[in-house]
Amino acid sequence: RDRYQRRVRGVLRFLYYFLVRGSRSSSIIMTVKRRNHGRSKKNRGHTRPVRCSNCGKCTPKDKAIKRFMVRNIVETAALRDISDASAYAQNQDQYILPKMYLKMQYCVSCAIHSHIVRVRSREDRRVRTQPQRFRRRLAQ
Repeated sequence: RDRYQRRVRGVLRFLYYFLVRGSRSSSIIMTVKRRNHGRSKKNRGHTRPVRCSNCGKCTPKDKAIKRFMVRNIVETAALRDISDASAYAQNQDQYILPKMYLKMQYCVSCAIHSHIVRVRSREDRRVRTQPQRFRRRLAQ
């Protein structure tokens, strides 16, 4: 209820300055949380909605947080059974099963809740460089 009242007050203040003063005055500046308004839509009026992979909510394609999930086609429990029944030799020329690449698209609330993206402070939101990518060490 508090948030709603603040929003109404902000809209009324904007309308007052816009209608009474005749044009947008330099004394009022509407606050903007993000430079791109949380979207990557530049000069496009509309983008098609996609469904969140977690909750099914419709979210615009440019606003959705997209990540690729790489998984084995066969789960680890069945991997040994397949290798035992395989016609290939165990130690040489072992067949490597291909991986499954799933494109996951999340709404903002699900991405924050499942720690795919994190909430950043006002100063850190301005940093637009990509975070350092986590790489797993290969077995030597």
